[in-house]
Amino acid sequence: MSTAKSALDLLRDVFGYPAFRGAQAEIIGHVASGGDALVLMPTGGGKSLCYQIPALLRPGCAVVVSPLIALMQDQVDALTQLGVKAAVLNSTLDWREAQAVEQSVFNGNLDLVYIAPERLLLDRTLAMLDALDEAGKLALFAIDEAHCVSQWGHDFRPEYLQLSALHERYPNVPRIALTATADQATRNEILARLGLGAARVFLSSFDRPNIRYTVVEKDNAKKQLLGFLTGRKGQAGIVYCLSRKKVEETAEWLSAQGYPALPYHAGLPAQERAANQRRFLREEGLIMCATIAFGMGIDKPDVRFVAHLDLPKSIEAYYQETGRAGRDGEPSDAWMSYGMQDVALQHSRIAESGAAEAQKILESQRLTALLAYCEAPRCRRQVLLNYFGEAREACGNCDVCMDPPELWDGTLAAQKALSAIFRTGMRFGVTHLTDVLRGKMNERMQQYGHNKLPTFGVGSDLDDHAWKSVFRQLAAAGLVHVDMAEHGALQLTEAAREVLKGQRSVQLRRPVKRKTTTSSSIRSNQPVSELSAADEALFQLLRRWRADTAREQGVPAYVILHDKTLRELAEVRPVSHGLLTTITGMGSAKIEHYGEDLLALIRQAS
Repeated sequence: MSTAKSALDLLRDVFGYPAFRGAQAEIIGHVASGGDALVLMPTGGGKSLCYQIPALLRPGCAVVVSPLIALMQDQVDALTQLGVKAAVLNSTLDWREAQAVEQSVFNGNLDLVYIAPERLLLDRTLAMLDALDEAGKLALFAIDEAHCVSQWGHDFRPEYLQLSALHERYPNVPRIALTATADQATRNEILARLGLGAARVFLSSFDRPNIRYTVVEKDNAKKQLLGFLTGRKGQAGIVYCLSRKKVEETAEWLSAQGYPALPYHAGLPAQERAANQRRFLREEGLIMCATIAFGMGIDKPDVRFVAHLDLPKSIEAYYQETGRAGRDGEPSDAWMSYGMQDVALQHSRIAESGAAEAQKILESQRLTALLAYCEAPRCRRQVLLNYFGEAREACGNCDVCMDPPELWDGTLAAQKALSAIFRTGMRFGVTHLTDVLRGKMNERMQQYGHNKLPTFGVGSDLDDHAWKSVFRQLAAAGLVHVDMAEHGALQLTEAAREVLKGQRSVQLRRPVKRKTTTSSSIRSNQPVSELSAADEALFQLLRRWRADTAREQGVPAYVILHDKTLRELAEVRPVSHGLLTTITGMGSAKIEHYGEDLLALIRQAS
């Protein structure tokens, strides 16, 4: 690739984009001129360009360190489609194939090589990199999914801890570490563990304006999920569950309901797991039911929704998982159902983790922040972005903005609930405490003598649903702790004392039975540019051509062209190769490969 071209020339000619977004140009200039960088940019924000273009601007081959062996080939296929010389070097290659790639790297025939961290640190690979470095042919190191270095993250990869050796061994080769999300604690860990103390930190806005956030109180979660999916048949999505068993049951149940779904979790045989992931990436309209083992770095741009049937472990995890929706910038949904049992399970996970006490406290704080998000009476996007230190106005496109909850002075209700917890010895869960407050006489009540407590029956003004909401909000406010060691027993925190003494008031949101979905709400989060009937027909024709082309080449459909590009082609209907250059995503190599086919289809539809 000619280094005489500018970054903007490469962006337009190779990648087919008219202009850089956000800090891309600044990051590319910094790394291309030899600087180190830590880039925090949301999924779909264009992180890959931040190392791909410097790789083409600098002499030699760039080394991209990625933990995602199953996805490396798709990333290389996408670059090859653009005319960029790229290859993978990982355990999927036999020794002859690996030797051929190593030879191509050394001969200067590759612009980028994707390597798994454990492969990078082998003596054989380091010897190759030493030779490249001596010849001045080592362009840069890109460390993708840099949060894998965090020992307390669920994506931790021990091999990442050794990547600080790159700077010691190749001090003059620039490094760029990239991640889609990291709170301040994780950012500091990345900088320290990768030896990036002198690196510039580029922090982009964490806002994903095309994603609509919705949280519902768990009440027959499967039925609620089905309501959410109404009108979404044929859309690709991810459904996250906490347990492997639930993943498999949900996938089977969704398929029976007419929503083709596949399971994915660490307990499946590796071959089945890889096959399911391949199908999800390459077929359209599939739903992946998964544990958190699935998703990191998923490069599928047209995931239209991410649903959580269970509470994630933190806002950071939630942000990262929901960020797999709508990478193409088209409207998408993040939907979640949660209840007190979820809170208890996550507290239990933290308590049993074997982590240091300081880490347990940090994890508990992260979970509390997520609960506060779930129960927030204000814009969800505001709460989410505030967590990452970003202020913004209400978005108008989340469930709270679109259907604001009614607030009420819940101080008295909070005092009753906290008193019930205290007087029952802090050994009981929500169901029993609700029965105490509502004065329900049953065998357990008599067994423990709780029908004789002053709090028995003082909450008959609220129904079961309302009291469950009160207890959840008290937990979210940090007034109540859920102890799984005591089977989900609620316990008072120090902060509860002020409420009980009348020194602190409590505002609560009125529980609402949200409508699962409506045809109007589905329509309002569809792609912004509604196509005319004629343009829609051409768009579907282009999609069928793309599917056939992808099948012939054995690559995912999005590697050929994104939906966004096909939509623009259907609307603009360019009639020449020159006009194809005005379409987003149509670089010179794509026009050379597919220009004739696309123009013929457009003529056919006109």
